[in-house]
Amino acid sequence: MKIFIIATMVVAAASGCVYAQSTRSLINEGNDLYEEKQYEEAEINYRKALNEDQGSVAGTFNLGNALNKQGKFDQSASEFEAAALKAEEKGIRGNAHFNRGNSFLEASEYDQAIASYTEALKLDPSDQDAKYNLSYALMKRRQQQQGQQQGGGKDDQNKDQQQDKKNKDQKQDKQQNKNDQQQQENQKQDNQQQKQDQQQSQQQKTMSRADAERILEVLKSEEKEVQKKLRAKVQTRAKTDKDW
Repeated sequence: MKIFIIATMVVAAASGCVYAQSTRSLINEGNDLYEEKQYEEAEINYRKALNEDQGSVAGTFNLGNALNKQGKFDQSASEFEAAALKAEEKGIRGNAHFNRGNSFLEASEYDQAIASYTEALKLDPSDQDAKYNLSYALMKRRQQQQGQQQGGGKDDQNKDQQQDKKNKDQKQDKQQNKNDQQQQENQKQDNQQQKQDQQQSQQQKTMSRADAERILEVLKSEEKEVQKKLRAKVQTRAKTDKDW
């Protein structure tokens, strides 16, 4: 990460001495804190300097550095972009684009990182750091794309597996419904057969009772006939005895 430490060269000619001194002091204090790795305190000083002078390239550039060290990559990238727009010196603009590329790279936003390093190389084609980082960003983007393609393949495979499972479940449900219908049909037939058996049994019982009654009537009739014959014999015998 390239840090810009030339705050006194930016503000002295723009305003009055008191105003320039305040901005310069805040940026210098921020730089000291940055070197001591007290990045939050450095950020506070840089913001105070920018409240004094919004056009401060040093304040904007170094605020981007402090934000980057805190992992606030989107914010730092914005500050570096602002610094590149504010700066008149070609070298400072190139460094701002380079640092902006680093922020995007650390955020895994490889397209933006590649664009930023490309801008830095336009301003300084001999910048070896920018060339190296550009190559690295291109490689990371290629790996990212390959991972996404593989992930898409896995998604397709998962979808196929889910569809197969769905088809299997539907087939099982269909077979189960068929089995249920067959079971219901068998139960219906069993009920009908049972009903027929009950009716036949009832008829048999009824016929047996009728037969028993007829037999009883026959027996009664025969018994009467026997009784009649017996009486006739008795009367004849009595009559014979009387005549004799």
